[in-house]
Amino acid sequence: MALHPHFPQSPYEILPPELRWFPAPEERRSTAYEKLLPPLVAKIREEVKVWRDAGYKGAAVTSQALLRWWFDTEHLIEQADGALAPFRYYFAQREAVETVIWLHDVRKVQDKFDLLRFDASGAVSSGMFDEDWPRYVLKMATGAGKTKVLSLLLAWSYFHKLYEPDSRLARNFLVIAPNIIVLDRLRADFDGLRIFFNDPVLPDNGHQGSNWRDDFQITLHIQDDVRVVRDTGNLFLTNIHRVYLGNIPEPSLEDDDLRDYFLSPFGPKPVGKSTDSKTDLGEIVREIEELAVFNDEAHHIHDPKMAWFKSIQDIHHRMLQKDCRLALQVDVTATPRHNSGAIFVQTVSDYPLVEAIHQNVVKHPVLPDAPSRARLNEVKSAIFTEKYADYLQLGIEEWKKSYTEHEKLGKKAVLFVMVDDTRNCDEVGAHLEKICPELQGAVLVIHTKNNGEISEAASGKNKEDLEVLRRASNSIDRWDSPYKAIVSVLMLKEGWDVKNVTTIVGLRVYSAESKILPEQTLGRGLRRMYFGSDIAETVSVMGTPAFIEFVESIQQTDGVSFERVPMGGGAARQDSLVVEVETDNPDKNVDVLDIALPRLTRRFNRDYKELDALDPATFGNKRLPLKTYTPEETREIVFKTMLDGEQHHTILLDTSGVADYRSVVGFFARQLLKELRLVGSYDVLYGKVKSFLRENLFDASSADAPVNLEDPQVLRNLSEPAAGKILFDSFKAGINALTVQDKGSTRIEDRIRLRDTRPFRTEHRPYIPARKSLFNKIVGEPNASGLEFAFAKFLDDAPDVAAFAKNYLAVGFKIEYVKANSDLSNYIPDFIVKTADGSVWIVETKGRAELDLPQKMKRLGQWCADATSASRAENGPAYGFVYVDQEGFERHAPRDFAGLAAAFREFQTAT
Repeated sequence: MALHPHFPQSPYEILPPELRWFPAPEERRSTAYEKLLPPLVAKIREEVKVWRDAGYKGAAVTSQALLRWWFDTEHLIEQADGALAPFRYYFAQREAVETVIWLHDVRKVQDKFDLLRFDASGAVSSGMFDEDWPRYVLKMATGAGKTKVLSLLLAWSYFHKLYEPDSRLARNFLVIAPNIIVLDRLRADFDGLRIFFNDPVLPDNGHQGSNWRDDFQITLHIQDDVRVVRDTGNLFLTNIHRVYLGNIPEPSLEDDDLRDYFLSPFGPKPVGKSTDSKTDLGEIVREIEELAVFNDEAHHIHDPKMAWFKSIQDIHHRMLQKDCRLALQVDVTATPRHNSGAIFVQTVSDYPLVEAIHQNVVKHPVLPDAPSRARLNEVKSAIFTEKYADYLQLGIEEWKKSYTEHEKLGKKAVLFVMVDDTRNCDEVGAHLEKICPELQGAVLVIHTKNNGEISEAASGKNKEDLEVLRRASNSIDRWDSPYKAIVSVLMLKEGWDVKNVTTIVGLRVYSAESKILPEQTLGRGLRRMYFGSDIAETVSVMGTPAFIEFVESIQQTDGVSFERVPMGGGAARQDSLVVEVETDNPDKNVDVLDIALPRLTRRFNRDYKELDALDPATFGNKRLPLKTYTPEETREIVFKTMLDGEQHHTILLDTSGVADYRSVVGFFARQLLKELRLVGSYDVLYGKVKSFLRENLFDASSADAPVNLEDPQVLRNLSEPAAGKILFDSFKAGINALTVQDKGSTRIEDRIRLRDTRPFRTEHRPYIPARKSLFNKIVGEPNASGLEFAFAKFLDDAPDVAAFAKNYLAVGFKIEYVKANSDLSNYIPDFIVKTADGSVWIVETKGRAELDLPQKMKRLGQWCADATSASRAENGPAYGFVYVDQEGFERHAPRDFAGLAAAFREFQTAT
């Protein structure tokens, strides 16, 4: 049941159906693949791939425009430090969105009978579907970004209904959470509609000829805080009991068991209404005439007799009475299974946990190896903590190890102990504080006492205390929370999805009748701590034999193969390396090994204000003849992005006799903005591109000047690769020449000191220690030759080298330079060296030359001259640079750094 040997590592790479995981040995793929997946998934996955490869042909124009914006357009997102970073959606998110759109737009699915066409098992019948409206279940592993999928599909439904004649979708939305904790998590994303604007959900105005951002008029209503409800444009975010039928009692503090109050589908009863009149959200959503329902953590909707399903059904029936119908129901969950283990037949997309783990979308669960398990003995004792003392001790040791590692990186590791009997929660909490000084006053205990009160100690809690407790459990990741460990039974409920759980100790006895699925148990610790990093993270899972057997049962359903690793205080962690400054090493003198570099103001900058002065008439580009095409050739026009001379993706423009040149101009303008990292210049660039296409691209002898951009013949000419390449090359050269400017001087604005480098994680790769480096490790780059290690050893042994360091990204030393193609970029040299005479050298090592090497070395020499000039005014050191190629280094084999600098002086002079 292993993954296909060619399964991609990157979560952004498109996953071909023939490489996807399925629960059988690889040799059975050709005969059993379709039969062993969720019954509808195999056929849908294949047909969606064909549709994707064809450029979304057959989908509505609005759907195509959105899909291309989300998945075929490069996006830059502003980070906390103001820098721009690329943004992409995971393929799992893309496939889930594509699947729903394809089913609606292309296959015109209306009900369960339409879905039955995709059954590959031959065992699905209409009686297995309880709903009479379109319902799609999206199976996505915990941490794979289900909320982002909801936001994309919500925006799609809104714009489809707004822009497409006779659309069956809706502009009112009911987003339902199963409990108050999940609602809190959703609210963090949807509050202020931030998810639509922080993520690239809404296209720029002008994309494919529509004003998306201006037209997205949505009012958010959370729980009973219902504002003025319009006919359309409402997003109701609530937990399920707000839309229950009236005969379902809400939980209260007077109940015998407060678990429903704290973590059930209900949550605290509202204190009051948000308006003077009584607000009944259930009645409001039943009165509107268009609605789509989105359910998060939707594995609760497994029984048509449950109030959740009945409430949605009632909404649909109310709409039928008004000659309307529920437009759509989308359910997202990691575990869409009935209590029997059978998967929901409505499942149309599947990203299983085994794939998410392989692609580092979530943490890798690891179990103790045989020697570690041998330490675990269950003592015969009536005292719970005596009985499981070995398990708790191993959990503490493993947690302390991870806590030390992550604390250096600014993250707080959390220990999670799951106790089988609520009567033992207090005992375990007190025991942890007794045997582990680091946990004194830092253990949060949550359970239901015999009298029905939820408490974190022996004393009862009032309503205000319970709210504090709920907030404490949700905020445990933060440093301002005093808690480092949780002991609980209830926290197995979904929704408690903090990111910093690194150690799970399971002291529960799971029976075969248990309704808590293994993946839900693991899900409490699967979310990544370091989002955006491709470095693997682990969560250590240990516990009673029954608990481990229960966890391992996930191998049968989701194919997860657990790695067994040494655990405990003496076992080294192998999932990553932490590189840090060795301030506590008695053999290293920080003052001697520290190296200071001046942080110079940028010499080369872009001046965006100059973009208005761009004149396409001065480009001097080659002009193309205007070719003539047949009506058939102009009916469907294909545009391809030209980046560095390569074709990256395709845009289809179906003119249908009406040529909309604005989408073409906008397409070219946006590609230029993305490639040149220009921000906020779309309106200016749009006009320049339009002018160039009309007046400067085509030969005046073969066309009227200016050409008519509304003519399908002209648009067909613009789709030719030669036209795109001339436009991109001309604009890049013109914009770079106009906006990239050398100020001619620079000054020191700050200092970079190695001792100030914050610890950072890197992949577990080969490394060497170094006596003369302030860092604890010199880590090799992926796929690098042995030159780095050989050069580091040379520096460590060279008698005239006082200190050196590898210039890690975390150091922050980079130099802007102009590339060979005139683009502006950043260059990060390899090594920083301080010699015995106090001079500082910047060293570049290369196994082989590269295109921009001369530009980099020229800029590095310029930087060293500027740094030396600026530093001498402050009696600082001189700066020099050396380029070391592998062949020359191995041939000359210098004995000291002075010999190295002399041997490579010829190259420096040449550059």
